Amino acid sequence: LKYGCNPHQLPAGLCSVNGGKLPFEVVSGTPGYINLLDAVNAWQLVYELAKATGKPAAASFKHVSPAGAAIGVPLSDAEVDVYEVKGKPLTPVATAYVRARNADPMCSFGDFVAVSHEVDVATASILKIEVSDGIIAPGFEPEALEILKAKKGGKFIVLQADNDFVFPDMEYRMVGGLGFMQKRNGKICDAECLKKIPTKLKELPEQAKLDMLLGMIAIKYTQSNSVGYSKDGMMIGVGAGQQSRVDCVKLAGRKVSTWRLRFHPKVMGLKFKDGVKRQDRVNARVRYIEGDMDDAEYQQWVSNFDNAPEPLTAQEKSEFLASLSDITIASDAFFPFRDSIDHAQKLGVKYVTQPGGSNADEEVIKACDTYGMTMAFTDLRLFHH
Repeated sequence: LKYGCNPHQLPAGLCSVNGGKLPFEVVSGTPGYINLLDAVNAWQLVYELAKATGKPAAASFKHVSPAGAAIGVPLSDAEVDVYEVKGKPLTPVATAYVRARNADPMCSFGDFVAVSHEVDVATASILKIEVSDGIIAPGFEPEALEILKAKKGGKFIVLQADNDFVFPDMEYRMVGGLGFMQKRNGKICDAECLKKIPTKLKELPEQAKLDMLLGMIAIKYTQSNSVGYSKDGMMIGVGAGQQSRVDCVKLAGRKVSTWRLRFHPKVMGLKFKDGVKRQDRVNARVRYIEGDMDDAEYQQWVSNFDNAPEPLTAQEKSEFLASLSDITIASDAFFPFRDSIDHAQKLGVKYVTQPGGSNADEEVIKACDTYGMTMAFTDLRLFHH
């Protein structure tokens, strides 16, 4: 490899284990160390997600955690506008990718993409205009492959995954002179995991089940501690790598708020100058939503527009966010206190999935009952490091 995590970490390389073959083929580009960590984790995520849901799946990875993940659920007219794909062909595979990229498009800048199904022209054409490092998928339509191979002047990384590859049962790594080994986390997240429901409300609509499975599988490949919010077949907020679980809930919740506020009429109505780049529009919308700019930053921000937009007030944001509903939250380990549930209810959470097993389980169940939530105990911890 070119280098390891950082340019000074040389030499760096990649090898198969026990003389086995690699799970992918390099079709185009020169992948780096972190690219490959992202690719292999993202591929496992989408492979499992497609198997669990029966739908095409996609993920957008940055620094070994998903910025977004989704399945191929059709977009609403509003989503087509907000995600800037109006007039573009939207196959199920393309839709999965659009949803994954638009969970948190600011964080997805320079991502590595994984797709569970063959990449078609519709998907490649949308990916072509995004800032991204590479993609892993089990196959590519010939025209789609040519589109992707031409991206970034030929430097865009294209990996073809082996759909029949069987991941080894054991995993190994070395850190600080010590060799670590463990059995791979091959536990399947499926509907059987959702049968233990300790809350008063027991009903789980089919979409809620899909969102629960999506959340579980996404956080299975997210650096722990991790919590994820999902709705309508897409992750809408992922909180990764926090030492406190409630901090994960709040971090991911802030992303949920930003995602939802992108649909506010004032945000959708922002009139950019001609020539403002796609990612600059994404970033400008997020900063408009956040609204905490000092004068120097504001002057730079407002240069994206012919006329200064009216501010989005705290009251307007609060009133719009009150419409959030039917959100699912998934946690990679138990909630040790009810504080996570108290915060999640502010974001329209109605469905909860977590392993259970905390001394505070009864307290957490009571909080869910208070807010009218349905919670499933999976008895399955999903730490990932």
